[in-house]
Amino acid sequence: MASEVAARRDAKKLVRSPSGLRMVPEHRAFGSPFGLEEPQWVPDKECSRCMQCEAKFDFLTRKHHCRRCGKCFCDKCCSQKVALRRMCFVDPVRQCARCALVSHKEAEFYDKQLRVLLNGAPFLVTFGDAEKPEAVVCRLSNNQRFLLLDGDGHREVEVAHICTVQLLTEGFAPGVLGARGRGPEPAEADGWGGGQCQQEAVDCVAGGYAQGCQAPV
Repeated sequence: MASEVAARRDAKKLVRSPSGLRMVPEHRAFGSPFGLEEPQWVPDKECSRCMQCEAKFDFLTRKHHCRRCGKCFCDKCCSQKVALRRMCFVDPVRQCARCALVSHKEAEFYDKQLRVLLNGAPFLVTFGDAEKPEAVVCRLSNNQRFLLLDGDGHREVEVAHICTVQLLTEGFAPGVLGARGRGPEPAEADGWGGGQCQQEAVDCVAGGYAQGCQAPV
């Protein structure tokens, strides 16, 4: 039964949109909390000039839409093709310079920090008002919606409901995960074999890719 549920969560389908091919979740409810919806394109009739350099569109100066923001640009201002993982595009897509910069940073997060979280590692976790931490293997689910904790039992915490995740080192072995922020202040840790990179990874996922939070596990 558990394997069937996991398969449903990870099921995907290939769809074609005006922006390109996308590999999206079969069930919308199981989509990644990091995902973004495709923007509405600014209608061609409302776009007579580039929305960056204000070059006038004509037979030679063609208009292009940024796949991330949906705004209209000339080729010079919207020539980069960059991976856009948060919208599930199969191939790199055309983006304006500003959006391309953001997408490059997000691609680095997906390739480095998020991969660390998906692989997981042993941690000590304090659940609720428990006096002692429990040894668990902590990892992110494949669809990035749940933090999976496997120890004496199996627990799943929805990422969208997490408030804060802290890596604690003072008074504990590196790699201790505080579920309610009890104990020492957060510090860099080597629990996932990498210090700063892993701290940033937890910070990113803890707040739905935006801000940190404290998990009522």
